[in-house]
Amino acid sequence: MDLNVLWFWIIAAMFIGYFVLDGFDFGVGMSLPFLGRDDTDRRVLINTIGPIWDLNETWVIVAGASLFAAFPEWYATLFSGFYLALLLILLALIARGVSFEYRHQRSHPRWKNWFDGMIVVGSAVPALLWGVAFANVVQGVPLDAGHNYTGTLFDLLNPYALLGGFTTLLLFFTHGVVFVSLKTEGDIRQRARRLAVRSGILTIVVAAAFLAWTVLAYGTTASAVLASAAALTLIVSFVANLRGAEGWAFALMAATIALAVLTLFASLFPDVMPASNDPANSLTIENASSTPYTLQVMSWTALIAMPVILLYQGWSYWVFRKRIGRAHIEGAQGPERVDEHATT
Repeated sequence: MDLNVLWFWIIAAMFIGYFVLDGFDFGVGMSLPFLGRDDTDRRVLINTIGPIWDLNETWVIVAGASLFAAFPEWYATLFSGFYLALLLILLALIARGVSFEYRHQRSHPRWKNWFDGMIVVGSAVPALLWGVAFANVVQGVPLDAGHNYTGTLFDLLNPYALLGGFTTLLLFFTHGVVFVSLKTEGDIRQRARRLAVRSGILTIVVAAAFLAWTVLAYGTTASAVLASAAALTLIVSFVANLRGAEGWAFALMAATIALAVLTLFASLFPDVMPASNDPANSLTIENASSTPYTLQVMSWTALIAMPVILLYQGWSYWVFRKRIGRAHIEGAQGPERVDEHATT
């Protein structure tokens, strides 16, 4: 296998890691208005991801840096053409991160409500816009001969892309709610399971429509197989949640997101940024990649670093594997004590 092809799939794997891990963080953030009946409930929800959300978020930095190094032309076209959308994602991620750190600094309800609202918006905006961005990449965008994007922001808000955005929004929301049921105890756990059932039905319908559109309009045999597998794992995850098998439901939701991302990359291959106006202007794996020497150095670096990163992340999840509930919050002496419980 050529190194540029290898790195195309490595980058796909990195985005899978980001969407699976930060995806349930987004879902937990978006669930605050639905599961957080009072401040104690909301603190329980936030503490489920308190020790890991920032570690999960670093995957997007790794993916972006790898994209820049392996496919600089793709990176330049994507980040210049989708500049405003990616800027909105960045601002939303900043707002969410700030809110996690500052909501407990004062006990005034208005202060906390303000930052809770920022957590919800800071989770929903990236969940929606990542789907819009990737759907546009698969569909193709207008490019000139220099591989510069020639459209506008409104060109990106087309029906297929918006359906992709709603698909990721619902997938991440359901993924996060299932995670809440896996990580909590008591009444909030039961309410999360019931909410996952309701959101799961809508997710199945919307995701099926998006995957079918992708396969019929832009797909290959490989992407059709992957899309079918994604649909199957999503349905089985829904059934597992109904039966109270929260671990299986969460694992199968993660598999669904991974297969959905692979479906998009398989539909894209061997292009990396198709030109909708003229195929001759498309960016491909060949004309967008770095030199073979650069890719070789990157490959050896990844071979050494990635196992260490995965082991460290696995260890972090193992350390913070226990369930939490209202008793952990109500038994703590003040907000600082609770935040220490979430991050140590």
